[in-house]
Amino acid sequence: MTPSAPPNLCVPPVLHSLHYLDVAVSEPSPGVPQFMSLGFMDGIPFTRYDSERGQVELLMQWMEDGAEPGYWESQTQIAVRNQHLDARNLETLQHRYNQSGGLHTSQWLYGCDLLDNGSVRGSSRYRYDGWDFISFKLRYKSFVTANNAAEITQRLWKEKGNVAGEWFRKYFRYGQKELERKVVPDVHVSRKEEHGTLILSCHVYGFYPNTTAVSWMKGSEIRDQKMEWGGIVPNSDGTFHTWARIEALPEEWEQYRCQVEHPGMLEPGIFTWEPTYGGNLAMVIAVSIIAAILVLVLIGFGVWRFQSGNTRDGGRDSGSEQGSRAGSDGIVERDGCWILEQDQVGWNGAGLG
Repeated sequence: MTPSAPPNLCVPPVLHSLHYLDVAVSEPSPGVPQFMSLGFMDGIPFTRYDSERGQVELLMQWMEDGAEPGYWESQTQIAVRNQHLDARNLETLQHRYNQSGGLHTSQWLYGCDLLDNGSVRGSSRYRYDGWDFISFKLRYKSFVTANNAAEITQRLWKEKGNVAGEWFRKYFRYGQKELERKVVPDVHVSRKEEHGTLILSCHVYGFYPNTTAVSWMKGSEIRDQKMEWGGIVPNSDGTFHTWARIEALPEEWEQYRCQVEHPGMLEPGIFTWEPTYGGNLAMVIAVSIIAAILVLVLIGFGVWRFQSGNTRDGGRDSGSEQGSRAGSDGIVERDGCWILEQDQVGWNGAGLG
């Protein structure tokens, strides 16, 4: 198992975030639009636009309720402009790389994060045909370019800048009540053994906001470097889930604990794997049922024998023996048997040059 890095807790936690992902293709096909844009607030999709539908769709009710009349119609116009802009960007890059025709793609991820110290961290990253082309981080006011073709775009972006903060504040007002809620996570610890190695998994479900930290501890020592972390993933209901697992020696399982921190929790929660006795309980219930049946059988047998004795002594009419026969000891053998029977933000208007 290759450990993956957990969140860096030395960086100020992100309180809220607003990001957009724009995807464009040079040769659209049925089911693959020429342009598509998704908006994410705190990691949750809240708007969608594609060139086939031709209008911005709201995916969260609180965003629609908070907007002034006509606002989203204006955002559709911006999305249409971005669609044409990205089409020109693809043409520009094909020209810069001396390419003629063929299928080409671009992905543009841009937006900003509001940190808990009050600062805003903005970023923009553009990829062409699956490769990084240019990226920008507002915090450091720095660009990273892939080659000379990207440096042309860098000069243009320096002149135009961005206005991510304006949209961020507007959208946050729309959904402030929803975005400021705190939903405490449910935590479940499981285990399994593979080839003599114990794997302990800590599953954290249904929390909001997505700021959380999950760590495995052996005794009082945090074992993050030995841990595999699954990242934070959105649920369909607007909450998030994540997991972390660690390998251990089977005989040391009692030393391991999962620690979970979340803004909705007054203090970090400590969770351990606890053996369940469901299998033993089922066995006890099954044995009890069988024992009860045997008792009923014995009682029925006693009553039947008592009645058979009365018949042998003349208390039974011989004509009533249909379906049975008497043995030499007077016990009746009966025929049959018992059966137990799962303008957006950012860089609008800033083309690649």
